[in-house]
Amino acid sequence: MQFQVIGDVMQAVLVHMSVSEEVRAEAGAMMYMTHGIQMDTQLRGGMMGGLKRMLTGDSFFIPTFRCMVPQGVVAFAAPTPGHVRRIDLQPHMPWLCQRDTFLFAAGSVEINLAFTKKMGVGLFGGEGFILQKLEGSGVTFIHGGGNFIDFDLGPNEMIKVDTGCIVAFEQSVNYDIEFVGGFKNTIFGGEGLFLATLRGPGKAVLQTLPFSRLAGRINGLTNEGSGGLGGVTGTLGDIGRIFGRND
Repeated sequence: MQFQVIGDVMQAVLVHMSVSEEVRAEAGAMMYMTHGIQMDTQLRGGMMGGLKRMLTGDSFFIPTFRCMVPQGVVAFAAPTPGHVRRIDLQPHMPWLCQRDTFLFAAGSVEINLAFTKKMGVGLFGGEGFILQKLEGSGVTFIHGGGNFIDFDLGPNEMIKVDTGCIVAFEQSVNYDIEFVGGFKNTIFGGEGLFLATLRGPGKAVLQTLPFSRLAGRINGLTNEGSGGLGGVTGTLGDIGRIFGRND
């Protein structure tokens, strides 16, 4: 089985398969498939397994694509602008991912729930305390917004990250949240009340443009109006609301 990533910003992955090879994907991720590729939608793990996947942002049913001819191709594309990333999973070395990042997997890769250990992370950690846990042996592809930035953290090495910018990290990485602190930082910093902390050892992948940030910016521009006085009055209105004015 071979994997070919195409595109720059709106990337897709072409999976070249031989007879009897198969991949499992997120529902709706398939872009096209050639003759001889058979799609079979399965409920892996029973009803409970499907419910667990839904809690992580994955689909209740898992589409499986199997090659029934000597050579076939199936292509998968991410639902948002950004890039895709290959992760080669090793036994007993799982990765934790934010919700909705899984694209497809080949081999004995399983998608399960992962709960963070601290209530504070669950309340203020952006995506909550439920993460996707990718474990087993095989190849999996995830997607993220904008570009990826990779870190290989040493023991006790720590980075502070906007919660929405985290894509995935090895389970050996300690994930926690930290209060930004300071009145001006809290009110005017624009980064929210909390930042995530990732402490090594282990690998971590960040995204430069979380979809929630892009959607919020688009929504803000839509509310203000497009250009001209709409943008100016919208900004003045925001300032007025900060100081308790309604005009």
